Amino acid sequence: MSTYAYMRLLESVPYRYDTGIRWLSLGRVTRLYAAAADAAVAGLSSPRVLELGCGTGNLTLALRQRGATVLGIDHNPEMLAVAQQKLGTDGAVELREMAAVEIADRLPAGGFDVVAAALLFSELPADERRYLLRAVHRLLRPGGRLVIADEVRPERIWQRAVYRLLRWPVAVVTYLLTQTSTWAVADLKQLVAESGYHLQAETRWALGSMALVVAQRPEGVRE
Repeated sequence: MSTYAYMRLLESVPYRYDTGIRWLSLGRVTRLYAAAADAAVAGLSSPRVLELGCGTGNLTLALRQRGATVLGIDHNPEMLAVAQQKLGTDGAVELREMAAVEIADRLPAGGFDVVAAALLFSELPADERRYLLRAVHRLLRPGGRLVIADEVRPERIWQRAVYRLLRWPVAVVTYLLTQTSTWAVADLKQLVAESGYHLQAETRWALGSMALVVAQRPEGVRE
């Protein structure tokens, strides 16, 4: 979805992030958060969830509303401040300032039933995506669940053509304003599988440019 190239710009004004991302996505981001939260807690009772790149707490709130205990991390303290206002003093939610690449050193192995991320992997270069997936593998309990909702490259040729037509002008403007952009994940399913997970499901929408991937850390695999 081309509008997600604006995420970096919106992050520079966190208090406007929610309104901006809803407007730019034509409201579709609400579906993304709900779908990711539903997938994260499906069949689980009060799961312990680690949310990577929690931002202003939209997915965090959706997870909590579905009964999860959540640790949300983000590198941006201003985004976390907005999230804290939204979430209040709920004891089942903890927010920490932490970069995603720090999790391997700062969080316990096997400490989470679910690790979830929405609109994070498209902000990372390819090497950091691979590193992060390996680190998450260690943090999940055996049989634990990985849920990723993000911008991906459409599979069909005509969808790619429309996607590129819409995305490139937005990406150029965003780069000129912020000197950063996002990178749609070329093959999220393959990346997840190559990182040692069992793929369980993939759902796509928005001309195939948004995907929800659900995978599992295999049982009986030691780190």
